[in-house]
Amino acid sequence: MVAGPDFSRELRSGEEAEVDALLRAAFPGPQETRLVHQLRDDGNMVHELVLPWDNRIGAYAGISRMVEPKNWFCLAPVAVRPDLQNGAAAPAEAIRNSFRFGSRLVRLIVTAYSQQSIREGLAKGGWLEGDEPLTLVVLGKPSFYARCGFSLERAARLTTPYPVKNTLIARPGHDVPEETLIYPPAFDGV
Repeated sequence: MVAGPDFSRELRSGEEAEVDALLRAAFPGPQETRLVHQLRDDGNMVHELVLPWDNRIGAYAGISRMVEPKNWFCLAPVAVRPDLQNGAAAPAEAIRNSFRFGSRLVRLIVTAYSQQSIREGLAKGGWLEGDEPLTLVVLGKPSFYARCGFSLERAARLTTPYPVKNTLIARPGHDVPEETLIYPPAFDGV
């Protein structure tokens, strides 16, 4: 029985060039590749997750630490190999949703942040300050990210340098936080 893409995992040393190629294929310009390199160089990249398929990286997601507020993180970029987008790798229409690489990877990440299940790992890595709840921010297409568990409504009172109409958050509870978002410097000009 075919179940879909392999399990997600952390990016391994030596796979950076494959991620660069994926980002160049998935996006029209070099901005996302530069963003990832700068986040790494500045020490702000918290996690780089991949979803392997057929001995290659099928999808990638970077998670970086926000400058402010504390314990807030940013999901960017998310990329899927163009030949795998929209469930194209599914062997049959009936299981196409299991092969939606981007949705699958983003849902896993949202679950981990919303349930706070990665809190211990982030604390060990020195990424947390205090006991404020973890919050994950994403800037993108609301219809896609809302299907994956992000909330546009809960982000409505945020002050952000990017359009709030495309800013969504994932976190435990149902509150609507009022915060000012300060992204890492790598996001300047993206």
